[in-house]
Amino acid sequence: MIEKEFWKPGNMLYPIPAVMVSCGSMEEKSNIITIAWAGTICSSPAMVSVSIRKERYSYDIIKESKEFVINLVTKELVKKADYCGVKSGRDVDKFKEMKLTKIKGNFVSAPLIAESPVNIECVVKDIIPLGTHDMFLAEVKSVAVDKKFMDEKGRFHLNQTDLIVYSHGEYYGLGELLGKFGYSVQKKR
Repeated sequence: MIEKEFWKPGNMLYPIPAVMVSCGSMEEKSNIITIAWAGTICSSPAMVSVSIRKERYSYDIIKESKEFVINLVTKELVKKADYCGVKSGRDVDKFKEMKLTKIKGNFVSAPLIAESPVNIECVVKDIIPLGTHDMFLAEVKSVAVDKKFMDEKGRFHLNQTDLIVYSHGEYYGLGELLGKFGYSVQKKR
């Protein structure tokens, strides 16, 4: 028989993506906050959510500007992402300290992080108070991808970017391919 130990309610939905969310503007107050409470919430229109504590420096920047950029994190960026999650933008310029490059996006004023293979430009549609965090529901307005992961047919190879995930306080690289969507019902040839 399988035995279970029951704990108090908590977030054990792991692994999840750890992303760097950039906010502010190219010229002035800009910041990067590393967030693990981020996710897809709708396909059409494309929408995402990020949940942020009110006391975080980026909270007010995003609340006032109503925009942000989700920048995916790779193995190469994981240490920089961790730094951006533990240091406050009130005290340090994270772009400068981590030698990350700001680039202008297509739609929002918030800077994209050039070193990230995928940048998702978002406009806040609603803010839902939840408790320790408020959830920012946002519509995706533009997606920028690194051309070095594009093939000659124009296909983007996301799985070649070495993305990382966060699981119970630790960062992991993604492992081996186990299947693809629908493989369990696919006819064998």
